[in-house]
Amino acid sequence: MVRTIKADVLVVGGGPAGLAMSLLLLRSGLSVALAEKSRSLEREYRGEILQPGGQEILHRLGVLRGARERGAYEHDAFRLRQGDRVLLDADYRRLPGPFNCLLSVPQAHMLTELLDACARFDSFTLLSGTRIGALLHEGGRVVGATGGGADGEREVRASVVVGADGRNSKVRRLAGIGTRRQEAFDQDVLWFKLPAPAVAGRRLVEVHRGAGAPVMVYHCHPDRLQVGWTLPHGGYREVAGRGVEHVREEIARAVPEHAEAVRAGIRSLKDVSLLDVFSAQADRWVADGLVLIGDSAHTHGPIGAQGINLALQDAVLLHPLLVAAVRGGDTSAAALSQFERRRRPVIAAVLKLQAMQGRMMLSSNPVATAVRPVMVRAVSHTPLYRKVLHRLAYGPDAPSVRADLFTAEPR
Repeated sequence: MVRTIKADVLVVGGGPAGLAMSLLLLRSGLSVALAEKSRSLEREYRGEILQPGGQEILHRLGVLRGARERGAYEHDAFRLRQGDRVLLDADYRRLPGPFNCLLSVPQAHMLTELLDACARFDSFTLLSGTRIGALLHEGGRVVGATGGGADGEREVRASVVVGADGRNSKVRRLAGIGTRRQEAFDQDVLWFKLPAPAVAGRRLVEVHRGAGAPVMVYHCHPDRLQVGWTLPHGGYREVAGRGVEHVREEIARAVPEHAEAVRAGIRSLKDVSLLDVFSAQADRWVADGLVLIGDSAHTHGPIGAQGINLALQDAVLLHPLLVAAVRGGDTSAAALSQFERRRRPVIAAVLKLQAMQGRMMLSSNPVATAVRPVMVRAVSHTPLYRKVLHRLAYGPDAPSVRADLFTAEPR
């Protein structure tokens, strides 16, 4: 027997975008059903760095402190090194406080706090372990979705469906919305974690350029090093074909200060995971009764740690528009398109900045290698440096949480 659920809004996807969206709407007095295909938050995550803009949003939602208390690390700066030379030291402590750092926080900690906050509202329905199978349509508009899991089939009726289900969005596909993949990066990334050494002094997010391919390294909770080794886009099969010994020694050569940990920590290729690095934008973000946010609408590579920031900002910007649309009874594409009109130029600017960062930090082109130190040194000593740092931290057009719309209190 199919169970029918009614809500003002159906959110599909329990990541940062979906949970932040749910909490904003719940606090504004709307009822929300959240469908998430996983049954647990104990799953593999890659994005763990929160920029100051994302931290501020979580603070405004009342969940940042709890996430930090579960375990997190502050990083003082982003540093680009070429051998023994420091090419760039982007000092986040030069930004206004209190969010003047890069925060490494396990996504599970952040999502747990968001989910716990949502669960305090009687108007919240969590559908964990539910895979969306079809969108419901009436009169040419989306009016909900059907899905199933271990607990049986569900039909959710809603005024609007928010697709927040990631880069491979099922909602986007069911809506017949295409996406344009952009190969803006020349690298893929092998991710893995190692035991972390004790840190004396500043804690940094670093990109090492030296022998071998560039490597990103930062401390993550609990007492681990998150390492991302870059390799030519699409080149993993060739690298893996040479065996784990080759992979291990290439990484050790790239980060000699962590060579011992690399050799001890990478025993097989199962100890690393491949991230296909690309950017993409959906052809459109809205339809009648439907809106896409986060990676469902626009996908970003790891350069600049922008993914979570942008997902949270999407939810913040869409929040007042959705509240007005649902209360006014107009969730048409025309009403929802205000979100896309304001947000798409911002996303295009961020993608352009990320592509520029990728070329500057990761390119192995001999000309880029020769010019890189000169360019970085020049930028670091101009007013442009502070402007770029602020844009990395907060984005080109950071929306503010509309707390004036919060009318509902949790139990």
